[in-house]
Amino acid sequence: MSRRKGRILAFQALYSWDVSRASIDDILTFSWLQKDSEIEAGTEPEEPSENAKEERLFASLIISGTISHIDEIDGVITAHLSANWSFDRINKVALAILRTSTYELMYQKEIDPKIVIDEAVNIAKNYGTDDSYKFINAILDKIGKNE
Repeated sequence: MSRRKGRILAFQALYSWDVSRASIDDILTFSWLQKDSEIEAGTEPEEPSENAKEERLFASLIISGTISHIDEIDGVITAHLSANWSFDRINKVALAILRTSTYELMYQKEIDPKIVIDEAVNIAKNYGTDDSYKFINAILDKIGKNE
C-alpha cells in the first residue's frame, strides 16, 4: 500500500470539501476519481485494485478524522502561525495539506512525525505554489514538536 497516495487522496478530498462544502459521504465515495472519459462513454469504471482500496481506506480515515476535528485542527494551525500571518491568508491547497497532516500529528501517534512532515512537504512541492512547502514545513515542524 502506498500511504503517500492515500495522503494525496486525503488532501485532494479536503481541498474539494473546503471549496465545495460537499457532504463527507459524497467525498468518501471517491466518485471524483473516475475519469471523465469513462463517465462520458457510459461505461462502468473498473473495480479498484486491492492497493487502491487500501489507499482509499487510509485516505478515508484521514478525511473523516480531519473533518470531525476541523475546529481543533484549525485552532492548532492558527496558534502556530507567525504574528503577521492570518489563517485566512493560507491558500486552499496549503490549508488542505496542513489540515490532513495536523490531524495525523495529533491523532495518529503511531506514525513518526518526521514521516508525516516529509510527506506533506513532498505533496506541497508537487501540488502547491513554489514556496508553499517551506511554509508547510515550518508550521508542521512547530506543531510536531508540541504534539
